[in-house]
Amino acid sequence: MVQVKRASQKPQVITLKAVAQHLGLTPGTVSAVLNDSPSARSIPQETKNRIHAAAKELSGIEQYLRKRDYFFLTVVHRHDQALLSRYSQLLSERGVEGIITVDTTVQEAPMLPTVAIAGHRKLKGVTNIVLDHGHAAVLALNHLKDLHHERIAFMKGNPISSDSMDRWDAICRVAAEIGINIDPDLTMQIDTDDPTPMLGYPVTKRLLAREKPFTAVFAYNDISAIGAIRALEEQGLRVPQDVSVLGFDDIPGAAFYKPSLTTVRQPLNRMGEVAAQTLLDRIEGKKEYPSEMAIEPELVVRESTADAPGSC
Repeated sequence: MVQVKRASQKPQVITLKAVAQHLGLTPGTVSAVLNDSPSARSIPQETKNRIHAAAKELSGIEQYLRKRDYFFLTVVHRHDQALLSRYSQLLSERGVEGIITVDTTVQEAPMLPTVAIAGHRKLKGVTNIVLDHGHAAVLALNHLKDLHHERIAFMKGNPISSDSMDRWDAICRVAAEIGINIDPDLTMQIDTDDPTPMLGYPVTKRLLAREKPFTAVFAYNDISAIGAIRALEEQGLRVPQDVSVLGFDDIPGAAFYKPSLTTVRQPLNRMGEVAAQTLLDRIEGKKEYPSEMAIEPELVVRESTADAPGSC
């Protein structure tokens, strides 16, 4: 969660402390990764991906706020609604003028102007900045259809993530429209909040244990896609020759993983900028905004998807 306040002087560029606090990591870990220092070699790749993604998103917010002479503070609530409510009340008493939340389901109308990145609950006083999940589903599923995949396995995100329901609803709707069957036996429910590839590894193991054939996996995000690839390879399956894997987000490591990930890119920097601009315009009373603003995604095709086996 980001709190916004007018600055008496030009604020500094985004700090390591802000990124670290946002992720619940130490500034030293964040510094090592962003500066690519030798000590970063011992840091897991999934942690590096989280740091780069957070820095990109927060930089988009900071970049716009800095131009307008505002500064921001970050707090981590770990999806604890009681803590989120307490933070909101405390900070409003300290002169904070607005709030930007990230991947947070706001449960009640806030006391301050609020913009929610990846927020989906319609509440008075909240402007939601969301990815156009309908368009994302069109891009992803048509890509798999063009590659002749008919037996597709799907991952449903953990309900704790604010994007999960909207993303899955969009996938189901688009699949029905373009003639792709969603088989319950090939549908996996993620039930952990693990920020590592373990998010996708065990559910893919369980999928393989069902011994029902499939030629593609549409993962919930890139981290779960990496876990899925590991599980598939341990089963002796090659990606993409035997099974294609499609991710979501386009984390910084997606292009460098082997095989590099085909994924739906979320323009995180752009979402951060739009959130900051929207919040300041609301704080300054310049214009009204709708309850929701959708940002267009992009399909990035790399090595992890190919024609379905036997389709050529």
